Formats: sequence, C-alpha cells, structure tokens
Amino acid sequence: MPKSHDPNPKPFLDIFFMREAFKEAQKAFEKDEVPVGAVIVHNNQIIAKAHNQVELLKDPTAHAEMIAITQATNTLSTKWLSDCSLYVTLEPCSMCAGALVLARISKIFFGAKDPKTGACGSVVNIAHHKKLNHRIDIKRGIMKDECGLLMTDFFRKKRAGAKL
Repeated sequence: MPKSHDPNPKPFLDIFFMREAFKEAQKAFEKDEVPVGAVIVHNNQIIAKAHNQVELLKDPTAHAEMIAITQATNTLSTKWLSDCSLYVTLEPCSMCAGALVLARISKIFFGAKDPKTGACGSVVNIAHHKKLNHRIDIKRGIMKDECGLLMTDFFRKKRAGAKL
C-alpha cells in the first residue's frame, strides 16, 4: 500500500518547487493555454520545467506533465523517474497520471484538485490503482488557493470572451 501523506521533513522545498511550477502555469496563462505548470525534481534539483502547450502545438497530449516527463527522461538518459518528484499546479488527468505511472515517478505534489478530470483521487486514482505495477505517493493541496484562483481566472476570462 502506498504512503499517500508521509510527513515531509522539508516542507519549504515543496513550496519552493510548487512556486516554480506556478511560474510555468503563469506562462501558459499568458499564452492563452490552460494554466498548468509542472517541474520535475531529482536530488533536490529541477531537471524539467514545462507548461501546457496544447493550443500552440495543436496537440492534445502537450500537457505540462507530459512535456516535463520527456525533458526529465532526456536529462537523466533513462525511461524511469523512480528517484524523481513531480510538482504540478493541477491534479493530473488520466493521460498524465498513466504516463507518470509508466515512468515510475516516485511522488506527485499537486496544487488544485480537478473535480472533472483529476486522476489522482478526484475522479479516479490511477496513481494508486491496485492492478497497476507501480503506485505513486501523492501530496495534495500545496498552494491550492493560488493554483485554483489562476485556473478560475483563466476560465472566467474565456467565458467572458476575452483574449488573454
């Protein structure tokens, strides 16, 4: 059984890394992309930074997590990210959670829950699925208010017809 909420001896690092992911989400916001940002950390060093690029690349798989996984595996020259953690501003969707399981990432830290497509506990929990060969430790709610507000602002402006 995975340990979902282990106490972290360095919570200030969690905030630091989530702030870096948040900066990536702000870049997405400025580019009229759904504002999700992600960083992957190995040995307390950021080895990948990404934000959503679905609109730019016209690619439904160009989520921040997917781009960060590719960067991290290239940086480490391996397909496994077992000694790495992902910090992402929004709970990963099923595609991203599945890719993170396949990459065998160790931990996911996310900001805001995604009640419509979240696959780390909100709708489904791919990261802890008992039939899969890998389970990921999850810590929820880091900077959840800031991450949630950025998402709310983005969709409020989209509904109002404003070009961001």
